[in-house]
Amino acid sequence: MSDTANEESTLFTVHEVAQRLRVDDTTVRRWITNDILPVITLPHVNKRQSYRIRQSELEHVLTSTATPTQTDGSLSTLQAE
Repeated sequence: MSDTANEESTLFTVHEVAQRLRVDDTTVRRWITNDILPVITLPHVNKRQSYRIRQSELEHVLTSTATPTQTDGSLSTLQAE
């Protein structure tokens, strides 16, 4: 399987994305609600809606929203608020 196919087939939970980006789950859910982060919506079973995020979509959003505006030379990414 090619790297692109692996990226397309790799799915993350909201919690996994939050851990990778070192933000709270609520922040990731806010990005989903505000159509910043495209997701796959799973059938609703629990109190909270379940989503899966493709690795390729996550990387696309991160690279398209990263801007070199911070004075320390690091890239800023998605805004938490």
